[in-house]
Amino acid sequence: MQRYFLLENAELNQRFFIHNTDDIHHIKNVMRMNVDQKLILTFKDQKSLISKIIAFHDDSIELETIEDTTRQTELPVEITIASGLIKGDKYEWMIQKGTEMGAHHFIAVQSERAIVKLEEKKQSKKIDRWQKIIKEASEQSMRLTIPDIEYKSSFKSIYDNMNEYDYVLIAYEEEAKRGETSKLHQVVSNLKHGQKILIIFGPEGGLTESEVNLFKGSEKVSLGPRILRAETAPLYALAALSYQLELMR
Repeated sequence: MQRYFLLENAELNQRFFIHNTDDIHHIKNVMRMNVDQKLILTFKDQKSLISKIIAFHDDSIELETIEDTTRQTELPVEITIASGLIKGDKYEWMIQKGTEMGAHHFIAVQSERAIVKLEEKKQSKKIDRWQKIIKEASEQSMRLTIPDIEYKSSFKSIYDNMNEYDYVLIAYEEEAKRGETSKLHQVVSNLKHGQKILIIFGPEGGLTESEVNLFKGSEKVSLGPRILRAETAPLYALAALSYQLELMR
């Protein structure tokens, strides 16, 4: 059943209106839905309710909520993925799949070795595009929230906000080359429900030594013995966290 998000709190047996123009277009012209057909609305308070279309208006679609179908699909911790920009459509692919795998927040960083340069005049348009990709991935993967994304011009601005997180991890390929295998497992084993974790990844070419040294006191972790591509490494970390926190509980 098709899913859409509303930034309101849920109420059963009440009427709500979809005003988002992209959602209206999708319901009317892509799905070609009619009055009395059903879809799922996911609300700000993380409830998902089966809803019946009551009427189509010029600038909205009216629905009535008829059944609570909420199922917990969010990771028990909030994971922020901070990664250097990568070329082509690889970054978009990463945030799409990262959303499917449970990331809570994304930070796109203009890192020192990044090949891609995001011009200031294009930042707003690019972030809007990324947010749309994340929204669609959230609907497809039955998320209860839509992760958000922001852009930072360097890792220094992330360092200034480190106190927001319970753990800060750096995926560092030099740790893999040294054969380190235990730190990620140790951190994940100690995580508690609701904690916030920042995981830092480099672009193609990795993080510079000066970028790594910014985050003194954080944990430099290996993601296994193989060197992963910039777009693959965040997904590996999310999969490892999901396995430990959701399947091994």
